[in-house]
Amino acid sequence: MRVTTELQTDAIRVSTYRCDAGVGAAPFTEMHETHSVSYVRKGSFGCRALGRDYELVAGSVLVGAPGDDYICTHEHFACGDECLSFHFSPGFVDLIGGDRRSWRASGLPPLPELMVLGELAQVAVEGGSDVGLDELGMGFASRFLDVVKGRGQPVAPPSATPRDRRRAVEAATWIEAHAAGEIGLEDAAAQAGLSAFHFLRLFSQVLGVTPHQYLVRSRLRRAARLLADSDRSVTEVAFEAGFADLSNFVRTFHRAAGVSPRGFRLAAKGDRKIFQDRLAALLHDDRLIHPSSRKSSPCTTTSD
Repeated sequence: MRVTTELQTDAIRVSTYRCDAGVGAAPFTEMHETHSVSYVRKGSFGCRALGRDYELVAGSVLVGAPGDDYICTHEHFACGDECLSFHFSPGFVDLIGGDRRSWRASGLPPLPELMVLGELAQVAVEGGSDVGLDELGMGFASRFLDVVKGRGQPVAPPSATPRDRRRAVEAATWIEAHAAGEIGLEDAAAQAGLSAFHFLRLFSQVLGVTPHQYLVRSRLRRAARLLADSDRSVTEVAFEAGFADLSNFVRTFHRAAGVSPRGFRLAAKGDRKIFQDRLAALLHDDRLIHPSSRKSSPCTTTSD
């Protein structure tokens, strides 16, 4: 496991985790040292936490509370993974709230509200956005809590055979790779070697979203990145990401991001008026961030 610290302040640490474990690698146990949310940028891995099993693919989120452990597995087609992780201080967690149940959600499926912020944060890591990583991490945490509060009590995913889990992960990898093109349920089912009905049930059971939802959200991930780090017009972004209808893209993106595609682009360029009032209040709370820490520059350290 390679860990790169992208930013460190009193309130938040942002790190990139890269795991090169391949199919069949021995499972290993990790422990959460802080409250954290980790956005899966690439690849996939299995996770067993608090008696529940998850398959995390690109766009999924791993949630942790201090002292909780989890077991990572790599049993499927997609080898290795890359995550962008936000670790929060106790003071910040006290400030934004969220009960212990929220911070023990363990594994969240790809959710559009979090995916667009996760992609913007990755662009910021790569130097393509003027928004601070501390701001984005805090925004991600705030949005995460809003999402989990609306999802109710976590329910253990239904059991599935290792073969079915592998099929679902392989199908998600294929959908993501071909999201810019025209993909129907029958196409994805044929790749998995299953009937459309069986494939729909299996995919939803293992990954927590339907194949169509994952397709649309893969397109949203692509669109968010293009809006943040390119000068393409909104129309060009929509079509390049795989949306055939511009108005549908604008509506879908606005529901996910809370702002229009143009507004999202402005935010990526550093227009702080776009950020929610709640986040702005957090950023100016003296209990959370001191002026000196807000100006701190990213530091990079790598360990294996």
